[in-house]
Amino acid sequence: MNFNFCLNATALSALFALLAINITRFSLPPETTFDHWKTEYVPIHGAVGPESFAFDSSGGGPYTGISDGRIIKWLPQQQTWIDFAVTSSNRTGCEERERREEREERCGRPLGLKFKDSGDGDQLYIADAYMGLLRVGSNGGLAERLDFQTREDQLRGFDSLTFANGLDIDQFSGVVYFTDSSSHYQRRNFASSVLSGDNTGRLMKYDPKTKQLSLLLANLSFPNGVSLSKNGDFLLLAETTKCRILKYWLKTVKAGSYDVIAELPGFPDNIKASRRGGFWVGIHSRKRGSLRLILSQPWIGKVLLKLPLDIDKVHSFLGKWIKNGGIGMRVSEEGEVMEIIEGKGDLKWKSFSEVEEREDGVVWIGSINTPFAAKIKM
Repeated sequence: MNFNFCLNATALSALFALLAINITRFSLPPETTFDHWKTEYVPIHGAVGPESFAFDSSGGGPYTGISDGRIIKWLPQQQTWIDFAVTSSNRTGCEERERREEREERCGRPLGLKFKDSGDGDQLYIADAYMGLLRVGSNGGLAERLDFQTREDQLRGFDSLTFANGLDIDQFSGVVYFTDSSSHYQRRNFASSVLSGDNTGRLMKYDPKTKQLSLLLANLSFPNGVSLSKNGDFLLLAETTKCRILKYWLKTVKAGSYDVIAELPGFPDNIKASRRGGFWVGIHSRKRGSLRLILSQPWIGKVLLKLPLDIDKVHSFLGKWIKNGGIGMRVSEEGEVMEIIEGKGDLKWKSFSEVEEREDGVVWIGSINTPFAAKIKM
C-alpha cells in the first residue's frame, strides 16, 4: 500500500509540474514588455477554448473554434459572437458543459483555421483534432471532410489523421500545410502523449487541386502550430514536447531539410506571422525543472503512465485549480526573441494558445482553457 501511495504521489507531482510554471521574467529591455497594454476580455458563452483565430478576405472576424465543436464569428458592431460552422453533423449533447472532453470525438474540436480566397468566395480550412482536415464556404454550416490520395511509401500505412492541429495556407498555390500531432494519441490524451515522449507526429501537405496528401516530416514530438514565411520559402513549426521551433525549408537548396532555430522556456502552441516582422508564438506554459527531467528521460513518463491512474483525467481536473500563466513571444526568422507578453498582471491567463496581430494594431490572444478571448490595442 505504501509503495502504491508513493507511486501515485510521484505521478501527481509530475502532473503538477506539467501544469505549473515559473513566472520569472526574461531579462529583456523594458521597451519589449507590454504591461501597459489595456486588455479587453471578450466572453464566450457556453464553451471554452478559443484556440486559434482566422479572418476572412474582407477582414471580418475573428472566427475561432471552441470546445463544443462550433466555429463562431465575432461581430464587432454588435459586440457578439454568432455561430458560423460545425465540423460534425451529430450535435446531440455537444453543448452540455459537463464531461465535454469525452464527447469531443463525436462533436469535433476545431483547432487550426485559415481562410483561402478561391475566387468564388472565401473557403475556410479547418484542422479538427478528431474530424481531420475540413473545409467550409463563406456561408458556413456543416464543414465537409476533405478526401485525399496518399502515397503508401510515404505514409507507411497511416491512411488517416489521428490528431490534426495547426494549419497554414500558401495563398498563391492553395497548398495547405498542417500538423498531425500524434499517430497514436488523440487530443484528449495529450498529457499522456507528452509524458510518454511520443514522437509519432507529422508535418503534412495537402494540395486541393490534385487532392494529394504528402508527408514532409515524420517522427516529431507533438508538432503543433505552423506558419509560412511571407515569400513561401520556409515555414516555422512548433514542436511542443521538445519546447522548440523548427524552420522547415520549402525552397532554396535546403528544401526538404530543417533547422532548429529556437529552444523555448515553455511549450509552444500556435505560430502566426507579425505585421511588424517575425512571428508570434503562443506558449502554453513554462517548463519547470522537474518536468524538464521527466521529458529528458522518456522512461520516467512511461513508468508514470503504467500507474493505476487516468493521467489525462487527473491532469484535466488539476488544470482547474493550478494558476498558470501563458506567454506570447515574438521571434525573428532566426529565432531571436523580439518581444514578450506574459500572463501576469492584467492578463489573467492559464495559458496562451495563439497571438494574432492585426494591421490596425489590435492583438487577439487565444487560450485552449479560458471562456473568453482577449484583445489588446498597441
